[in-house]
Formats: sequence, C-alpha cells, structure tokens
Amino acid sequence: MRIVVAELRAGELAITGDEHHYLGRVRRVRVGDAIELVDGVGHRARAKIVRMSDAETIVEVGPVDAVEEPRPHVRVLLPLIKGDRMDLALEKLVEVGVNEVIVWMAERSIVRLDATKRDARVAHYAAVIEAAAKQSGRATLPSVAYAELRHAIRALPDGARYMLDRDGDRAEITAHDVTIISGPEGGFSWIELDQLVTAGFTGLNLGPNTLRAETAPVVAVALIRNR
Repeated sequence: MRIVVAELRAGELAITGDEHHYLGRVRRVRVGDAIELVDGVGHRARAKIVRMSDAETIVEVGPVDAVEEPRPHVRVLLPLIKGDRMDLALEKLVEVGVNEVIVWMAERSIVRLDATKRDARVAHYAAVIEAAAKQSGRATLPSVAYAELRHAIRALPDGARYMLDRDGDRAEITAHDVTIISGPEGGFSWIELDQLVTAGFTGLNLGPNTLRAETAPVVAVALIRNR
C-alpha cells in the first residue's frame, strides 16, 4: 500500500491526519507491517510501522529513491464532462501517465461550472488524481488546474500541440513537451478551432472510430507513452 507524505526522508516519521486514519481504519495495518511512501514530487521509500496511537502512525523510513518521470511531459486540456465520467477520465489519465491536466469549459460542454464553485471542484479533481496515483504506483502526482481556453493557451510552454480530430493526421510525436486538447461530445466550436489553429495546434487522428469525451484523451496519452 502507498501513502503520500508532505516530506519524505530516511529515519522515523509520523503519519497523521487522513493518511493515518486510512492506515488504521481502512487498511487495518499493524506494527511491523511494511508500506510504501511517496511525496508526490518524485521520491519513493519503503517504510515499516513501528508504533501506532489514536493520533498518529510512526514509521521507520528506509533509503529514499528519486523516481524520474518518463518523457515527454504530457499535458491534457480536458473539457468539463458530465457526471462521474469526468472522474473516470482523470483517473485513467493518471494511470496511463499524464503529467498535467488543465480543465476548461468548452462552448459546447453540457456541464457549466459557476466561478464560486471552481476551487471546490478543482480540489475534488486533485483528490481523484491523488487516489489514482497511489493505486497506480506513481511517485509524482500530476497537477490539475482550471483555466479559460485563451488563458491556458497563452501559458503553454514551447512544444508539440495537438487537438484530437478524426480528420487529423497520425503524427509521430518526438517533442519533449506535448499538449493535447480534447473537445466535448459536441466537438470544438468554430471560435475555439480558430484559437487553437492560431496557437499552433494541429489535428491528431486516433483512428476511425468516434471516441467519447472521457475516452479520447486517455487513448491519446497511452499512445504517446507507448511510442
């Protein structure tokens, strides 16, 4: 089992809060059990539980290893998707190796997000990503943020930029930084397409079948990682 800690170092370490309760109440660990610790920024270590109380779990941490994330750095601009399918998309993106998710509200998105609820929604998305990272064994937690499309595009670093499009090409991706944007079920609007083309995005074809909004970006990241 994996636990995320804020600071990972060799020696004795106290685990408190939600992670402590998860160990004791959900996983029902005991003194002497071995666990894995990650800090979310690329470090991992094995640890053994040495003491437990109502307030904390004390572990003895072994050597800390640095885990290098595979290249390229893959960023997904993910539109708001209805219901649990949004959580599913985030979970699967983490499992296939996304590094960064930027959530955006497309003109044709069914879901609309009020500005007063954005922080809470992003916090929920971050929790989904953390849980998926633990399950999949990742030492680095992918980041997630919300941005309007024009702001997200303006902040992008240099690198390859692709919009998922059945009429696009089957590109050979060799860049060190890759941005993929997927649209909602209704597709991109003409205004959005104009923004993307102006910003240097080209179409990327994933095959002959029409994929759902929660499926297409996951397939794209998986193909990039496989290549």
